[in-house]
Amino acid sequence: MNKYIVSIFSFIIILVVLLNVDKITDKIINILYHTNSYSIYINNEYYKENNYSFVKNTKEFVPYGKQDLLNIIYTTINSKSDNFTFYCPKEYQNCINDINNFSNDADLLTHLNNFVHPFNSFTSINTTISDSGEVNLKIKYLYQEEEILAIEKEVDELLKKIITADLESNYDKIKAIHDYIINNTKYDLDDDKEKKSYNAYGALFNHLATCNGYTDLMAIFLSEMGYDNYKVATTNGKDEKTQGHVWNAVFVDGRWLHLDLTWDDPVSSDNKDYLYHKYFLIDTEELETADSNITSKEHNFDQSIYIELKKVS
Repeated sequence: MNKYIVSIFSFIIILVVLLNVDKITDKIINILYHTNSYSIYINNEYYKENNYSFVKNTKEFVPYGKQDLLNIIYTTINSKSDNFTFYCPKEYQNCINDINNFSNDADLLTHLNNFVHPFNSFTSINTTISDSGEVNLKIKYLYQEEEILAIEKEVDELLKKIITADLESNYDKIKAIHDYIINNTKYDLDDDKEKKSYNAYGALFNHLATCNGYTDLMAIFLSEMGYDNYKVATTNGKDEKTQGHVWNAVFVDGRWLHLDLTWDDPVSSDNKDYLYHKYFLIDTEELETADSNITSKEHNFDQSIYIELKKVS
């Protein structure tokens, strides 16, 4: 009799497990990912706690929609995790297709990259997806550890010299850094990869920069000074007049403003150095006014991505 009851009870347990296998699997995955969510960013000092309208940090690594996927990718980059795996659950039927689309969308990945600290910005993401829905992200990052250490040391020393006691307002403090970078940097017309003008190292130590170098260096200074900031980019192909460009956005005195050092350090035909403040701490309406007589629309950014800078209608 006891054996018969045990057999029935065992059969019921097996039946319950079989009927709920997907839920149990998802539960196990959730448990695993809560472990990963703890370890993914805990030791990264450049991890940005700030969340933005377009993308946010997450501790939930089982996606159920496109926004979840964006948040997972962003959090992985933001934490400078070079290898991370998560799973598409059965409830999210378009998950694999959406991952493939995101992985092949260079513009979208560029925009995501702009919201992280420059030291956590990547050069490439390799995405592999298994038939079971396992997604693996392998990421290569732009800055090497020795570059980061050198930049940090130099930036800290410069801040002590540049930000003097008489600079009381946010405007004056940011202006002092803006002017220092421009006065000590030239635009690299040759885009010399050996000079690293495409990042903050080249701008800081080789005194040559493309728009990426200006923007990264300014972002590093702003972050060290405690200002929430991110980079803004236009990408080629938005329309025939729009060219790829990148500049800074900073939250100062209660609002988000533009800051474009590249355009405030123009390349002149007379080879003289010029320092402008035309694109210094202006809102989007002022940015459009500054560009009103310019044919090239390098500041024609996507306001559905950089929502904090959206023009007030």
